[in-house]
Amino acid sequence: MIGVSKLLFDSEEFGNRLRYSEASHGQRNGAAAGMGPVVVWNSTRACNLHCVHCYMDARGGPEEGELTTEEALRFVDQLADFRVPVLLFSGGEPLMRPDFFTIANYARQKGLRVTLSTNGTLISRDVAQRLKDTGVGYVGISLDGLRDANDRMRGQKGAFAAALKGVENCVAVGQKVGLRFTINRYNYADLNDVFDLMEGENIDRACFYHLVYSGRGSKMIAQDITHEETRAAMDLIIRRTEDFHRRGLPKEILTVDNHADGVYLYLYARRHMPQRAPKVWELLQRNGGNRSGIAIAEVDHKGDVHPDQFTQHVHLGNVRERSFGEIWQDTRHPILAGLKNRRPLLKGRCARCRWLDVCNGNFRARAEAVSGDFWQEDPACYLTDEEIGIA
Repeated sequence: MIGVSKLLFDSEEFGNRLRYSEASHGQRNGAAAGMGPVVVWNSTRACNLHCVHCYMDARGGPEEGELTTEEALRFVDQLADFRVPVLLFSGGEPLMRPDFFTIANYARQKGLRVTLSTNGTLISRDVAQRLKDTGVGYVGISLDGLRDANDRMRGQKGAFAAALKGVENCVAVGQKVGLRFTINRYNYADLNDVFDLMEGENIDRACFYHLVYSGRGSKMIAQDITHEETRAAMDLIIRRTEDFHRRGLPKEILTVDNHADGVYLYLYARRHMPQRAPKVWELLQRNGGNRSGIAIAEVDHKGDVHPDQFTQHVHLGNVRERSFGEIWQDTRHPILAGLKNRRPLLKGRCARCRWLDVCNGNFRARAEAVSGDFWQEDPACYLTDEEIGIA
């Protein structure tokens, strides 16, 4: 994640303490010194929608072999033992697990910060209150554009209205909530309107995701936006973030899944905010860029551990058989070992880029999806050859 509001305007939120901590730099097995990684748990493959870009290829109901409640609680114990700072419940749709609140409550008792990634359609006022009472630190609701674009992407008419009602219910009970928007050809035109929606609905956070070609998203390569459109989208995000800041509206704005964004923000700061640019550079160096296999991990519904959400074909081990901490530190797997020290393995533009220390080769899943080579350049890097120093 790239904290646009943090880098440009020094906003302070919980996640920034992990992303830009001095204790983050140079870590190989966690988000910061003495910590494990942030863990995304795709707790079920069941989902009530059918999104065209779903990296998990979620289905209508739960899949055989999902971790039982008892197994899930033991998994939480493993995370607590490894000092994992955040457990992000994802899916499918995590609220379709009947035991969601049992496991979330237990994770909170074990000292983990619990967050939730959801399509929002199942969040009634009562559910929102239960999330608040459970101590869920943040609820991210996927809303990929306004009504028509969102419903097309989500595969169901009425999904926009139901998700927006879920947002409203969270706001009403004081549950911290934000939007998750994956930019692509279908919703690119709605990007500016989403900022208006944030203000109108009193939503304090938004994460704008770049498309990753994984799961059903692997069939959307042709629906990704161009490099020029990506730059225009970033310019719009910067402009609207500046506007919120100038008017005293405390909105947290992040971009996700493309670490070229950090460099783009630094170059913007050098041109337009020269007094801020050294601080932006310092924060980017602390973070170090993409940290799949380092500070972010994913565990699927069956307990298999993966380097991140988008590398489901890379199996590192299973938490039913070995503890999460043991699996995460076992560098006998060549992909995990490579991700922890990838500089010698990167190819193409990534290998020659002057910004490698603050990007770390960007997303390997996209590179593999397009080239067939896990270590090839990320095709979604929109920085020019001149900007990365190889012209």
